[in-house]
Amino acid sequence: MTDFVLVRHGETVWHAENRYAGRTDVPLTELGHKQAAALGAWAAGRRLDAVLSSPLSRARLTAGPAAAALGLTPRVDERLYEVDFGRGEGLTRAEMRERFPAELDAFLADPVAHHLPGGEHPAAAAARAIACLTDIQRESPDGRVLVVAHSTLVRLVLCELLGIPLAHYRQVFPRLENGALTELRLLGDRASLLRLNAAAVAPD
Repeated sequence: MTDFVLVRHGETVWHAENRYAGRTDVPLTELGHKQAAALGAWAAGRRLDAVLSSPLSRARLTAGPAAAALGLTPRVDERLYEVDFGRGEGLTRAEMRERFPAELDAFLADPVAHHLPGGEHPAAAAARAIACLTDIQRESPDGRVLVVAHSTLVRLVLCELLGIPLAHYRQVFPRLENGALTELRLLGDRASLLRLNAAAVAPD
């Protein structure tokens, strides 16, 4: 049995403007740095066996205070990159509506069958991230691991592991808050969702 504490990185300048941030390395806002510090305070004194993050700086900087509080060296895994949003990268919904309205409508109707033009297929993104978690599960069969990654990637992983159609990820999990905790337990090939979008509150 391996427990994963999945965390969306802190707020970035693009997310503050409601822009799609996929593979672009967008910096954290001041609030994002505070959310990273809050995660570090939450992690202090807790039992966590490893800290992993996406290679993007917004995830690494969010994971850093938690790893430091635990005395652990954070590990970076490229399989935890955010989904590539293709032509939607860096755009707001309104800007997409101006540039490719038909493709946007198709995406909103079914974001898997009609993912954003030029972007990564969501099923491929889910598969690579789940492969990462499966490797960690083998390494830490009785462990508790903190993973700092990205909103769309984590929502896809949750759907895939919990048996929810990937095309419903935007409906079933409409939002993951920056810096919030989502806890997932893997036991063999079974998954249980223990917590969703919980605030990172420091222990008393």
